[in-house]
Amino acid sequence: MKKFFESLKNVWKIEELKNRILITLGLLLVYRFGAHVTLPGIDGTQLAGLQGQTKDGIGSILDMFTGGSFSKASVFALGIMPYISASIVVQLMGIAIPYLQKLQKDGESGRKKLNQITRWLTIAITLVQGPGYIYNLYRTLPSSAFLLGFDSFSFLFSSVLILTTGTIFAMWLGEKITDKGIGNGISLLIMVGILARLPQALFQEFQSRITNNNGGPMLLVFEIIVWLLVIIACVLLVMAVRKIPVQYARRTATGDYEQDMLGGNRQWIPLKLNASGVMPIIFAQAIMFIPAAVAGLSKSETSQSVASEFSNMFGFWYNFVFALLILIFTYFYTAITVPTNKMADDLKRSGGFIPGIKPGVETADFLDKIMSLITFPGALFLALIAVFPAIVVSLDVQQSWAMFYGGTSLIIMVGVAIDTIQQINTYLLNKHYDGLMKSGKNRKAVA
Repeated sequence: MKKFFESLKNVWKIEELKNRILITLGLLLVYRFGAHVTLPGIDGTQLAGLQGQTKDGIGSILDMFTGGSFSKASVFALGIMPYISASIVVQLMGIAIPYLQKLQKDGESGRKKLNQITRWLTIAITLVQGPGYIYNLYRTLPSSAFLLGFDSFSFLFSSVLILTTGTIFAMWLGEKITDKGIGNGISLLIMVGILARLPQALFQEFQSRITNNNGGPMLLVFEIIVWLLVIIACVLLVMAVRKIPVQYARRTATGDYEQDMLGGNRQWIPLKLNASGVMPIIFAQAIMFIPAAVAGLSKSETSQSVASEFSNMFGFWYNFVFALLILIFTYFYTAITVPTNKMADDLKRSGGFIPGIKPGVETADFLDKIMSLITFPGALFLALIAVFPAIVVSLDVQQSWAMFYGGTSLIIMVGVAIDTIQQINTYLLNKHYDGLMKSGKNRKAVA
């Protein structure tokens, strides 16, 4: 604990790091402020129907990722999700479109062009989702909630324009945090939106257990302990790697490589247990919207039953199919994001090899085999984390609090927190000789 507080003190001794943290906090504050600004033309006192729609089920997921903006009919109601959708589409299209593949290999210039394509696609997606959101308002809110008229074209046009502008502004805030602040800006915006609902969810669970005498304080303490254990398990999942030992040949004075096991430089290739991150859950969740939507088009009893089953995110069949999709998408996304052939080629060009494995094709096959073996337990654990909220709900836990026991929200929070802490630690290690140690003197901070 002493080391932790010393590290916090060291953060404020580094001027650049302090400024980056303050900029990050300021931009996040702007984003949270915008989440409470209701769309012009809507009476904010009549949003009870919309907030009731997001108390459970799929609506609660949408509201969580937008930090409550969805249920407040805010200017940030669509949040940063259109940008995430656009990024996923561009990434997947990069597999099949040669032009995008070329941009991915062009370094910084290619990255800038891909970012520009993603931005334009974000605008297109928002222009499609905006009218859908307004139509949902028409269906949910009473006509008196629309100050400019229930079916006013001026309200529709201005609202879609504001929603699109809100998403673009949120995207700009995220990019500014990445450039001028600390951590990945887009991920931080999502994490802050998720954390914004944590106090309310915990308070509701407190009321259920203590005020309503439903289990008492001991049960609430037990729930918090289980929650902390799940967080630790998620940290282990995110951080777990399989280290593949690599031997680099020693270059002699004549310029030749000497394949000497004692003289070479030993390193390793870290293969992550969960190389796909949270993307399989996001993909699977997007697919899970389809069965309910398609079944809802029919009025037959069977279709209505299917629609009801797949609209209940805490139901058995919803979570069974959800877990199965996560397993499939984990293998799929790992295959396209971990290029074992390229890793083998780069290793060969740098004069490295895996002991006992021939460079080239055999190395690529070996790495692919290892990835397949470690991906399976990673995928199983990811699927378990994703459906764990449904297990918790079945044990009489409030749905809003159960959402923090797993799923996309918990993986995102853990992943973003680890990434941000690692960046802060990098600054500390660069500016201080032993700023993360318990003893010793710190070097003078270099601005």
